[in-house]
Amino acid sequence: MKIYLESLGCVKNLVDSEFMLGRLEKAGYTIIKDPAEAEAIIINTCSFIESAVNESIDTILELAELKKDGACKRIVVTGCLPERFREEIVSALPEVDIFLGTGAFCKIVEAVSGRLNISENSSVCFLPDPSQSIFPIAEEPRVLFSPHTAYLKIAEGCSKRCSYCIIPKLRGKQRSRCLEDIIAEAHLLIASGVKELILVAQDTTNYGKDLLPESNFQSLIENISAISENVWLRFLYGHPETISDSLINTIAEHKNICSYFDLPIQHSSNQVLKRMGRHYTSDDLFRIFDKIRTVIPDAAIRTTIITGFPGETEKNFKHLLNFIENVCFDHLGVFVYSDFRELSSHKLPNHVPENIAKIRYEQLMSRQAEISLEKNKKHIGKNYKVLVETSLEKQPGTGRAYFQAPEVDGITYINSEKPRSDLKIGSFTNVRITEALEYDLVGERYD
Repeated sequence: MKIYLESLGCVKNLVDSEFMLGRLEKAGYTIIKDPAEAEAIIINTCSFIESAVNESIDTILELAELKKDGACKRIVVTGCLPERFREEIVSALPEVDIFLGTGAFCKIVEAVSGRLNISENSSVCFLPDPSQSIFPIAEEPRVLFSPHTAYLKIAEGCSKRCSYCIIPKLRGKQRSRCLEDIIAEAHLLIASGVKELILVAQDTTNYGKDLLPESNFQSLIENISAISENVWLRFLYGHPETISDSLINTIAEHKNICSYFDLPIQHSSNQVLKRMGRHYTSDDLFRIFDKIRTVIPDAAIRTTIITGFPGETEKNFKHLLNFIENVCFDHLGVFVYSDFRELSSHKLPNHVPENIAKIRYEQLMSRQAEISLEKNKKHIGKNYKVLVETSLEKQPGTGRAYFQAPEVDGITYINSEKPRSDLKIGSFTNVRITEALEYDLVGERYD
């Protein structure tokens, strides 16, 4: 049987998708890239915010059309959408043959084949407790979407209770993988040819605090860094509360750990942070970013923020705008607050009108575009090692420097005096930056 999988949402979802494809391939199914030829279609969904819910539903409806005029005989929907809306989603999406929650990825083969035994409560929803799900082990088969960049999930779920976030409901409390198994998977990925490993979790830098005996993120990255000097190591989704001086020093001491800090702060106003359930202050954030840039002057700092949170006043917003101007983040993502009735923040007073939240969003993005351009101009004339992502046989090729994470940041356009067929995708090359754009860079390859 031919299988097509559409993976939506964050890279943590992408890892789940890759393991599902690995199980299917091991079971003898053929993985294809054209949904029109697929006999079964899987959509691994996201439902973190309203736009993600809408994208998931639109994708399901679009691909379900192939049951009418394509080869598709079976639609399987997995992940956060069924976990969030549970049985009530069945009547809304009759096109779907079976729904699997976030604790049911290990049952994908049975779901595709139609052999999954579901309880009497539902004929099409399989929603086991996600906090009881079993981690894939290092040796489990996995089909990577990219052969040279791999995401390594080090924990599942989250034990923090931010008022705007539904992840603990969808994924359960934080459960860290054992350090030995993560290192074993890192060895396997590097041996397969991966040139960049990206550690991810819902709260990545809080890794190991739930283990007995307790482990920690610093020990983990030191162990993985030692595997190969020729592989980049970076992390996403760190937390300001768990960025220690010793962790910053560790990153500074290892050349193959990218000097790249992804620390979603969500806001800067102390009043808003308190309502969000974030346990740090604006002064704490300034200290963290000052420490990073003191120890690692060329460090790249990325963050994400939410505007339009309930109770956010014009004064709070101005504080946030001033904050990003003072810190000058290398990369910044902005989200308009997304409300759902099951969120704690839904019950807060003084919800911000959507039109005002969108205006604030535009102001933040406009200012960040200016900051980003000024930051990028500082790279002109400098030389960087760049990971090639599209072929240099045609000009220009594209790649990323250490300060550019895949998908979320800009890219580096690579020009060469002549087309290069010997520089394969997934290899490193040297680039001298010649031009700065708002979010991207342009450079010339050199030997």
